[in-house]
Amino acid sequence: MNLMGYLLPSDLVNTLRRLEVDFILLAGYLILIPVELIRAYQRSIFNIHPSLLPAFGGKGFYGMKVHKAVIASGASVLFPCLLMIPLRSWLQGFSEEQRLYVEVVKALCEEHVVWREDGVPLIRSKENPNDFS
Repeated sequence: MNLMGYLLPSDLVNTLRRLEVDFILLAGYLILIPVELIRAYQRSIFNIHPSLLPAFGGKGFYGMKVHKAVIASGASVLFPCLLMIPLRSWLQGFSEEQRLYVEVVKALCEEHVVWREDGVPLIRSKENPNDFS
């Protein structure tokens, strides 16, 4: 901990490793994630966010600012983007957003998320292992 009593990023990473954490699942997390944590958990941090990040992010960039900035956007599961839903679906409520997040977490747990050489994640179909979304 630092002098203010806050957990240092290195302490957080060490604690997560000690607890054998595989994934960090966030839900609408808007605060900057420490670089140390991102480096330690590359391809293992997921967040659900109503925006196109990193293009439209940062302090104060949420709510109507997002809707005014992007005509065709939606909720996405990020780090990096795995799935997106249309903005109109997101505006109708969180049910589609929640369904999407459950789908991604299930794919992670069942080891259906694969990574292309360029770092883009894909979800492998359960029915046909040669199909990806």
